[in-house]
Amino acid sequence: MGRAPPAVLAPMTAAMLDPGIGLTEKIVVLPDGRNLRAIVAGEGPGPLVVFEAGMSAPASSWVHTQREVSARYRTLSYDRAGYGGSDVDTHDRTLDRIVDDLTALLDVLGENDPVVLVGHSWGGPIIRVFADRHPDRVAGMVFVDATLAEVMSSRNAKVAARFFALLGVLARFGGKGLIRRATFRNGVSPEITEADVEIMIRDHASARAMRAGSREASQIVAALPVMRRVQAAGTPDVPTVCLQAGLVERGMTAWRPRFNQWAADLMAAVPRGKMIVVEEAGHLIPQETPAVVRETVFGVVEQLP
Repeated sequence: MGRAPPAVLAPMTAAMLDPGIGLTEKIVVLPDGRNLRAIVAGEGPGPLVVFEAGMSAPASSWVHTQREVSARYRTLSYDRAGYGGSDVDTHDRTLDRIVDDLTALLDVLGENDPVVLVGHSWGGPIIRVFADRHPDRVAGMVFVDATLAEVMSSRNAKVAARFFALLGVLARFGGKGLIRRATFRNGVSPEITEADVEIMIRDHASARAMRAGSREASQIVAALPVMRRVQAAGTPDVPTVCLQAGLVERGMTAWRPRFNQWAADLMAAVPRGKMIVVEEAGHLIPQETPAVVRETVFGVVEQLP
């Protein structure tokens, strides 16, 4: 497995963010000169497991799960442009642009062998587009309540952008507690330590993260044709699992059954696809039932040669 030459890594500074126990932070310089903050952990043979977070969510949303998975495999998460310790991108944060960054990140790190992709929420379309572009670089896929084109609309996109803008105002005026309650409305698994929750909130409940989320949300409508195309094209013939929330949250009474049925239809078209409904979890499956995500990732990797 290739490794990045020293020239592509920016010097470590005291201003960098604590990634959590057992995790290591790297600043990776993309070809256009922007810095992306990457979090790595684990060692040994086998494919790299790459975690992609949802909209408004930084790399730290995976802090617990990444540590757990890194006990067996090499892992990577990262702050997308504008989140956490990553530079802001002056270009529109389109779905294609985000996938360009993920591809460049792996290239710079010398990670050219097939990887296992894990995408939550908006991370789902990101890993789906990456797999459509680079099927030979994908060893397995895990979709975690991933966003689907059928769920989105111009109205939902506008609501999301306004919601992130509101949370940004709360963050600027000391409303981190309110953001925490709004984000983890179903609570957090007792498996996740308070220290890890604080790291998640530190990076998520910030004006910076909400600006980045709002910029991504403003590109949802433009992304819909791409999402429909890659959903219709399907995923590579690799072990693939889709985890869907079973808990019907407020505002999802009508949508949740349809959402899960659309996901089931997509998995039925995947040669080695499987869908699991996590009955006790809402949309934030990684925070509410992290053991399910961990064991699902292990199961996918164990199917590989």
